[in-house]
Amino acid sequence: MPGEQREISPTLTYDVLVVGAGFAGLYALHRLRGLGCSVRIFEAASDIGGTWFWNRYPGARCDIESMQYSYSFSEEIQQEWNWSEYYASQPEILRYIDFVADKLDLRASIQLNTRVTAAHFNEQTSQWEVSTDDGERYVTRFLVMATGCLSIPLEPSFPGLPEFSGEIYRTSDWPHEGIALQGKHVGLIGTGSSGVQIAPKLAEQARHLTVFQRTPHYSIPAHNRPLDPEYVRGWKENYKERRRAARQTRNSTLNDAGDRSGLEFTWEEREREFARRWEVTGGIGFIYAFPDVTVNDEVNGHASDFVRRRIASTVRDPANAAILTPQGYGIGGKRICVDTNYYETFNRQNVTLVDIRSDPIVQMTPRGIRTKSIEYALDVLVLAIGFDAMTGALTKVEITGRGGRTLRDHWKEGPRTYLGLSIAGFPNLFVITGPGSPSVFANMVTSIEQHVDWIADCISAMRDDERITIEATDEAEAAWFAHVNEVGSRTMLAKAGNSWYVGANVPGKPRVVMPYMGGAATYMEKIEGVARDNYSGFRFTR
Repeated sequence: MPGEQREISPTLTYDVLVVGAGFAGLYALHRLRGLGCSVRIFEAASDIGGTWFWNRYPGARCDIESMQYSYSFSEEIQQEWNWSEYYASQPEILRYIDFVADKLDLRASIQLNTRVTAAHFNEQTSQWEVSTDDGERYVTRFLVMATGCLSIPLEPSFPGLPEFSGEIYRTSDWPHEGIALQGKHVGLIGTGSSGVQIAPKLAEQARHLTVFQRTPHYSIPAHNRPLDPEYVRGWKENYKERRRAARQTRNSTLNDAGDRSGLEFTWEEREREFARRWEVTGGIGFIYAFPDVTVNDEVNGHASDFVRRRIASTVRDPANAAILTPQGYGIGGKRICVDTNYYETFNRQNVTLVDIRSDPIVQMTPRGIRTKSIEYALDVLVLAIGFDAMTGALTKVEITGRGGRTLRDHWKEGPRTYLGLSIAGFPNLFVITGPGSPSVFANMVTSIEQHVDWIADCISAMRDDERITIEATDEAEAAWFAHVNEVGSRTMLAKAGNSWYVGANVPGKPRVVMPYMGGAATYMEKIEGVARDNYSGFRFTR
């Protein structure tokens, strides 16, 4: 009968429910199961892997070196798994995730093809009631959101898109069987990280590629390469020490970071260091040449100008070089990209670059894309238009806490959390790498392990002390939210204005600095200190 409340079966009641089966969800399952908790994961996809399941477009790979973009909790896994490249590709990362899941026998506790639609905290029972898209309802004491920071793609809103008669694909859910592009005219909208990675691959396959760019990004050559056996041996023999050292850095990664202000060096000395990092080492380590690259205007201006000059010397057509050159914001103000032959791609005869700031898209037509000045005929349209970052996967679920307050209402003025882990008014709800934590500005796998370990230790302590619920206080949440934004305001992130780091890519989304910019090592000290101080900033019920 409509509205009938059926009795909850014991098989549908768990100590912990986890949403998401990527890196975060899998480690949470392993760690919490080790405490003796009954745990179940809900995953909307047809298999595990999270972002690496969905984002399988040509050229997709990680921008953290593979020897570090991996779990550190198991020495056995570290020794058994062998990476083939310095920056692992999407297929290899997915194979690694499968290897870990099988090694730890995790699959039996993962429910695939199941999307969580709602979660309501029952104040009488102090439990979460969770609904899924198959009509089932589950009860759990703890709810862990392992939904990822870049998992909800933006919906395209181009006028006339339904009338386009060609094929349309998104980098965020690329067909598993791949796409045949030979002999076709392909249009690519978006030149963020995904667009920068896929553009060279599309150009290699398509008869002609037209790239529609709104905002140019700073991109650094990856210099990807097969892993040298001696290099691998060095890591495997010293994993423990290197992992410990990495956790003491700003982004939880060993990347040859400089430790002296750029102001202590002459212009010529800084220039040589930027050149070394561009020409030899490559990757995001470029921005760590000096610790003040993202906070000091002079040092940042030098780094930004260096990249602009390299673009000008790489791209032969001065008009294209000018379009590809970031202006009006410094490097680090938006996500820095890592590429393989991205700028070189625009030297190809079969590639056209369109600046849609000066010649905006008017509408899609049955034949292709019409800008203000011309219509481009296309057979295939590829959308790399980004994500509702850091909050999208959380607000997509109808989460209701104390007093019937929804998470969407709670975050109307910005995603307030305490430590990026907990939300006031939402007891026993934990977020892994949520807004207010370093997350996207650190090695995500290391950040995930830090959060999962903190959550597991907290649940264990609550069990030992016979505590029923844990909840961030309003005061602690407000103070942390203010601190995150104050720290962020001192960086290029705030000065750049329009980036997904501050929610500016989603119409109507509050503009606040979402990641914690104080550094991963500093952040780790803070959350460990909170735990040692009997979880200061939290309140419990017994």
